[in-house]
Amino acid sequence: MQVNMHEAKTRLSQLVEKAEQGEEVLIARGGKPVARLVALEIPPVLERPLGLLKPVALEPNFRERSLEALGAEELTEWHGP
Repeated sequence: MQVNMHEAKTRLSQLVEKAEQGEEVLIARGGKPVARLVALEIPPVLERPLGLLKPVALEPNFRERSLEALGAEELTEWHGP
């Protein structure tokens, strides 16, 4: 479907509805198409969190074992003097 600029201004809501229904709307100036109105293709919403937001299961004593692996100097830097 092709409409002129004035008609596009007047009927914008109707033209957007047509675009949402899959119709391509060309907007013309002086009979020459200058713009195209089409529906956006919105990607589906992810059903699970992205990697950094995904819950991670840790061993029950993970923190203690991690601290044991550090040397005395590193522990001092971590916790302070």
